Amino acid sequence: MNITFDEINLLTGMVGEHGLTATEIREGEAAASAALASFRTRLQPEKPVAEQTYGFPHLPFDRASRDAITAYAGSVRGRFDTVCVVGIGGSALGAWALDCALRGPHPVQAAFSPANPRLVILDNVDPMFISDALRSMDPARTLVLAIAKSGATAETVAAFFAVRGWLEDALGPAAAKDRIAAVTSPEKGALRELVAKESYQSFEVPENVGGRFSVLCPVGLLPAALCGLDIERISAGAAEMTARCWKPDLSENPALRAAMFHWLMLTRRGKSIQVAFPYANRLWGVAFWFRQLWAESLGKRVNRAGVVVHTGQTPVAALGTTDQHSQVQLYAEGPNDKVFSFWAVREFSSPGLIPAIKTGLEPMDYLGGQTLAKLLDAEQRSTAAALTTAHRPNCTYTLDRLDEEHIGAFLQLFEFQTAFAGEMLGIDAFDQPGVEEGKKFTFALMGREGFGKHAQSYRDYEARREAARSSIMGT
Repeated sequence: MNITFDEINLLTGMVGEHGLTATEIREGEAAASAALASFRTRLQPEKPVAEQTYGFPHLPFDRASRDAITAYAGSVRGRFDTVCVVGIGGSALGAWALDCALRGPHPVQAAFSPANPRLVILDNVDPMFISDALRSMDPARTLVLAIAKSGATAETVAAFFAVRGWLEDALGPAAAKDRIAAVTSPEKGALRELVAKESYQSFEVPENVGGRFSVLCPVGLLPAALCGLDIERISAGAAEMTARCWKPDLSENPALRAAMFHWLMLTRRGKSIQVAFPYANRLWGVAFWFRQLWAESLGKRVNRAGVVVHTGQTPVAALGTTDQHSQVQLYAEGPNDKVFSFWAVREFSSPGLIPAIKTGLEPMDYLGGQTLAKLLDAEQRSTAAALTTAHRPNCTYTLDRLDEEHIGAFLQLFEFQTAFAGEMLGIDAFDQPGVEEGKKFTFALMGREGFGKHAQSYRDYEARREAARSSIMGT
C-alpha cells in the first residue's frame, strides 16, 4: 500500500505570495509535533481501549467486531439482492464511500443479484426520493440496516418507519423483522431500546467513536461485507496507515504533514476553502464523506479555551475532469481564497484503450491508440500546472491503485489528518454543537415533548421574519 502527499505547489517558489515560506514551514513543523503529542495524550492511552477518549485509531484492530460482521454476512448471503441503509451523515456516507470506491459509482455497477447485492442508501426524507426508492426494491429480497448511534435523529427514524411499514405491509411483521438489522450504541439510546424490544440483529458503534469517524466500525464495514467487499483488507490498509500516522517524522507521516500544510494555508494565507478534487469517479463518494469529516470537525465557534474564534475551512467537492469544465474558470481567475487538494491514482484496473480511429482530423486523430488513463493523468497534472501558474496553491495525494487496502488507508489518513488539524487550531474536532441546535428546532416543530423552549424560540424567529418583511415593504 502506498499513498503519497506532494506539497510542492503550496510553496512560495511555485505560487508566489500565496505560498508558504521556509520559515513558516519550520514554524508549522513545531506546531505539528506538538499536535501529535497532544492528540496522543488526549487519547488517554493508559486506559482500556473502550474507555479512551477517542476510539477511531483503534477500529482497524477490532477483530471481534469484524468476526461478528463476517459471520452475519455469511449467514444471510444469497438471500438478498439489495442492502438498504437507513441513516444520515456519518451513518451513511462511509458506506457510500466504500461501495463507490471499490465497486464503482452508481448506476454503472454490475447488475445486482444475490451474489452482488446493490446498495440503496436512504439518507434524506424527501418523500419522492423515499417513494421512488421503495418502488425500486423487492421487499422479499431486501435487507434493511438502520444505522444511528442514538436513534433519536428525526430523519433516520422517519425513514426507518417508512421502510419498516413497507416491509410489514408486503410480508407481515414476522418476515419483516427477519429482514432488519441495526447498528447503534451498545447500551443506550432509542434505537438500542427498539432493538431489545423487537429482537433485531444488532451491531455496536463504540461510545468513543463519533459518526463521522465511524466508517471502519460496523457503520461502514457491515454494509461493505453484506455487499461482498473484503473488510479484512480494508482494515489491514487502515491499520498500516495508523502506524504511519503515529510516526513523529513528517516525511513518514502523510496525515500529519498534510494537516500541517492545510493549517498553514488557512492561518497564514487565509485560504478558507479547500477543494477536494478527485481524478477518479470511484473517489466521488469519498469526497462527500470527506466534506462532512472536515466541515463538522473543524468548523467551530469557540476554541478549547472558550474563546470565540469562528474557525474552519470550507470543504468543496469537485470531480476531475468533469469540473474542469464547470468550476476551474472560477478557481483560476476568481477570488484567491482556496487551496486545492488533488486526489490522483497511479494505476487503474483497466487503462481504457482509445481505438485508433482515423478521421483525417488532427484535433481528433492524435488521441487514437492512447489510453483514457493517460489522458486522465495528463488532465490532472495540467490542471495543477495551470492553477499553479495562476498562483493558486495546490497539493496532490496519490494512491498507487484503488483497492481495499488503499481505500482503508486513505480514509484513516483523513481521519488522523482531521484530528491533527483540530489540535493545531486549538479546537475540539470531535463535537458538533452547531448541528445539535438545528435538531432541537426540528424536534420542536414536529411536536416532540420536552422541546417547548425551542418551539417558543422558533415562534420568536418567525416574528422577527415578519417584522423584517414589514420593514422592507413599508408597512
